[in-house]
Amino acid sequence: MRIVVLLLLVSGLGLQAQDSKTPYQIRSLQKEKIHNIQLQTSGGSLKVMAVDPSEARLEVYIQGNDEGSTVSKAAIEERLRELYDLVIEVQGHQLTALAKLKPGVKNTNWKRSLSISFAAFVPKEVSTELSTSGGSIQLNGISGNQDFVTSGGSLQLNDVHGKIKGRTSGGSIRVENSSESIDLVTSGGGITAKNCTGTIRLHTSAGTLHLNDLNGNINAVTSGGSINGETITGALHATTSGGSIRLNKLSCDLETATSGGSIQVAFLKIGNYVKVRNSGGSITLQLPKDKGMDLDVAANNLQTKELVNFSGKSNSGGLDGKMNGGGVPVKVRSSGGQVSLLFE
Repeated sequence: MRIVVLLLLVSGLGLQAQDSKTPYQIRSLQKEKIHNIQLQTSGGSLKVMAVDPSEARLEVYIQGNDEGSTVSKAAIEERLRELYDLVIEVQGHQLTALAKLKPGVKNTNWKRSLSISFAAFVPKEVSTELSTSGGSIQLNGISGNQDFVTSGGSLQLNDVHGKIKGRTSGGSIRVENSSESIDLVTSGGGITAKNCTGTIRLHTSAGTLHLNDLNGNINAVTSGGSINGETITGALHATTSGGSIRLNKLSCDLETATSGGSIQVAFLKIGNYVKVRNSGGSITLQLPKDKGMDLDVAANNLQTKELVNFSGKSNSGGLDGKMNGGGVPVKVRSSGGQVSLLFE
């Protein structure tokens, strides 16, 4: 079945009065079996939410950008006809909704431009391809391949599963209760990840990373912010070029490094290796006292209590030896600050 709606060419489609909470149009999808969604807009937000098939629908929201004033429905329809192509169609189990400037329309007065947003409410098993140049993207309760990008807004994901790839040039990212393959990148905001499992890649150029209750192969990188994490299992690679690192209640392999702040790490259980490096600040590392480890520590100033069941060399510049007969390799390097080792 195919549905095509050219809103810029028609009127009188049961359109409702406009505000930020009232849809410009609602298109029922109850009779459609949507497996794929493509949403694209140049100035609004995008949302995909899982619902019962009986509630499946697409909502279109349109607002004027006139500062401090409300734009009438008639004015919105006039601007649509003059400036925009807006197309909605369902074909081959794919929902497509596109909003973009007409060919030849360039540098329109921003006060005459429109913010066109889409909200798709569909069954859980669905894959998406989403793009907006100015708004946020929100996904909730869906499972499949998700590919989405925004140039200026935030990304929010909750209960999303499958292959997930998201990009934002200027916004924050929050992902919760999600799994499988997660790849999220922002150029200018912070990232919060909570209660997620699988292969997880989180990169930001300027923001802080908050990591909580993660399990899997985790790669977390920031170029200018700090990293805070708690209750992590699996394998964690966490680095920052300019901030501090705080990691607590770890039960994982660990490689972590910073060039500009302090590092504090506390393990409940160590994994297959521990690598900690700081070229500009101090390191505080808490390790299980009853675990077999091969310790290799180099520092300007090493502080530790009396070593129990340790064989090897130890002085104020570091230590090299085995604890509890040896086992997991633990490598610590600090070229600019004190290293404190705690065994508990």
